[in-house]
Order: sequence, then structure tokens, then C-alpha cells
Amino acid sequence: MSDIDLPRLLDEIPLLYKARAFADGFATLPLMARLGERLDAREADLARAYLDGLGFPHAEAALVSDWDEAADAAEALDRDPEGWEAEEMLRAGLVDRAAERLDEEAIQALLAYVSMQAGEAAQYATGEGSLFEDVEDEALRNAAAGMIVRAADGAALVILAEAEDDDPAHPFLARWRLFARGRWPIGLAGTTLNIL
Repeated sequence: MSDIDLPRLLDEIPLLYKARAFADGFATLPLMARLGERLDAREADLARAYLDGLGFPHAEAALVSDWDEAADAAEALDRDPEGWEAEEMLRAGLVDRAAERLDEEAIQALLAYVSMQAGEAAQYATGEGSLFEDVEDEALRNAAAGMIVRAADGAALVILAEAEDDDPAHPFLARWRLFARGRWPIGLAGTTLNIL
């Protein structure tokens, strides 16, 4: 007799399909299409939800106006890792919640698929014919692409953990939605969430 837990596998299928459908939609998103434009009310709300959920209620979103500022903001993340550390704690919590619903192999396979799909969309969004076309700084292009993949991975973990309906909404969803609206939420530096 096999050790396969058939009822659990059957319970996992809808959740896996939902996460896969999320990843399959990346190609249709306007990633990086609104860089530098003024933040609209919805984007300001998403930035606030991200900051509050991350544990930085006194931080504010700020619009980055050009590529030099974007490069400086991306470099500041290395010097000011508080936002990254807060995200890592939230990520670990989501992994634990997802592990209660899915087996580890299913989680890893789905996240690999999400990363592959997000990577392809990110390369397109930061490549020729995009708003990045005139950016010669390869490191900046790679940073932007990597952040898209990381944000997609975080949002996928929210789905796998069945945390989409949490109240308040998970900050990883807010960050992903900023990307999906064509923005680049570069990251938190001090008390500022820099957004291009």
C-alpha cells in the first residue's frame, strides 16, 4: 500500500491551480509601464497598505523622478536592510502557513514556476521597447527584474498560504499590485518607500 495521502492531494489541487493561474497572467500585465508618473489615489493606498503591513506606519511613499534617483534608491537597500528584514519575517510566516496546506514539493514546484513566469515577464518589462530602453545601467535593469520576481514570489506565497482574504490585506499583495499597475516600488530606505 502506498504512503500517498490522496485526500490531501485532492485538497491541494484547487490551490495549486489558483497559484498557477496567477503566474500565467504575468504576460498580460503592464509591468513597468507607468514609471515616473504621478501616483494615483489607488497607488498611494497600496503603498500605505504595504508600509503599514510591513510594520512601518510612520514611513511614507515618495516618487522617484529619474533613473539616477532610482539607482540611488536601489543601492540604499543594501545600506538600510530593515525593510528587507521585515519582508523576510513575513515570508517565513507565509511559508509556514503554506506548509500547513500543501506538501513542500508542491510549494517548491509552484514557486519555481512563478519565478520562471515572472522572470520572463520581468525581462520583457525591462528590455528593449520598454521604459528601460534608454537605461544603460545593466545592474539597474537586473535589480528591477529581480524585484519583480521577488514580489511575484511573495504574492504567490500569499495565495498558497490562503492569506488573500486576511484583514488587513497582506503587504505582499499591495507590493505586487503596485508592480501590476506599472510601477516600480523600489523599496524602503529609512522612512521612505521609493517608487518609480
